[in-house]
Amino acid sequence: MRVLAPPVERSQDTRIGAPAWREAAQAMSRTAHILTDRCGQEAVTMWQPKDSVLDPNVAHHLGRAAYIQPWRFRVEMFKGGGTVEKPPPGEGVTLWKGKMKPPAWYARLPLPLHRKARALQTTEVVHAHARGARLTAARLGRAQHQINGRVRQLLRQREVTDHRLSEVRKGLLINQQSVKLRGYRPKSEKIPDKADSMLTWEKEELKSMKRKMEKDMEKSEVLLKTLASCRDTLNFCFKERLQAVDLMNQPLDKVLEQAGRHSWVNLSRAPTPRTQGQKTPPPDPVGTYTPECALALNEAKRLLVESKDTLVEMAKNVVDVREQQLQISDRVCASLAQKASETLELKERLTMTLGLMRGTIHRCTKYNQEMYTTHGLIKGPLSKVHLETGEKLDRPLVRMYQRHVGTQLPETARLAQ
Repeated sequence: MRVLAPPVERSQDTRIGAPAWREAAQAMSRTAHILTDRCGQEAVTMWQPKDSVLDPNVAHHLGRAAYIQPWRFRVEMFKGGGTVEKPPPGEGVTLWKGKMKPPAWYARLPLPLHRKARALQTTEVVHAHARGARLTAARLGRAQHQINGRVRQLLRQREVTDHRLSEVRKGLLINQQSVKLRGYRPKSEKIPDKADSMLTWEKEELKSMKRKMEKDMEKSEVLLKTLASCRDTLNFCFKERLQAVDLMNQPLDKVLEQAGRHSWVNLSRAPTPRTQGQKTPPPDPVGTYTPECALALNEAKRLLVESKDTLVEMAKNVVDVREQQLQISDRVCASLAQKASETLELKERLTMTLGLMRGTIHRCTKYNQEMYTTHGLIKGPLSKVHLETGEKLDRPLVRMYQRHVGTQLPETARLAQ
């Protein structure tokens, strides 16, 4: 026999979902409705002028009739009995068909058409700002590139000038050594001559050239520092402009060519009088071409012109100093060579004079010896002991003279006696 379970008492709430979940959903829905109503009220408040708010204690149709009553045309009577309807004075749109003139709309939100026009204008301004920023960035980048090139040229010219300065210093050292070597001459030869004057003149000229080269080096160093500072300023402005145009679909040089600004591509180029491209925009503190950019570009132009003149002057000074140093060196070398040739000529003459003097001394010595011998022979022997060492009378020559008649030697006869 089947057993039936007792019926379960039905709960009054037949919903299956959890109460907490249901309450959270209802709370969120109520919050959304409240937010929607508040946003609608705020939107209506922004769209509705302040003076159009109706009194809640007055009926809507009566309040609206009282609100639009000043908009209706006014009936004026002439002296002759005629009437004419005129719109009320003030700003607004005259509706002749409805014989009303609503006042100007002073809503705090623009109309939809006005919003669209403002959006288009804003987009055009944004695009123009992006184009201007890209063009300014291109010009700043090219100016920075030109400044870098001028810095490299100046560094190369400084190397050439420094090499010439080292040659001038070497010439001064050689001059100092030459003067020192000439100080080792004998005292009789230390009389100042033209060679000493040429060495002194060379020293003064080399010192003058050295001062000129050092002045050029100092001037170029100051110019290098100024160019580096200008390059940093251009780099800062360049990066600042690029923040507005991070993604660019064409190179910066192409932007300058499209703008027709050939003078912007090369700052050292004079602007053409009939420029077909865009004009240089005036500096605008809130625009793309700010006064800082204008000042940096003007400074870059000035430095490019100044550095060009400095490079030309430095190159000219190097060439002039080189030619002048060669001329001075040739003149001093010719003077010293002439002095050396004169010294050698005098040395040869003195050598010949010394030889002649020695020959004279030898002849005088020989003559003295001969005179002494003759003097001894004239005196004769002092004692008979000297006869043993005297000349023998039986020599062949004496015998030969003795054989001939009239050839008797009286000296032998006297010596024999």
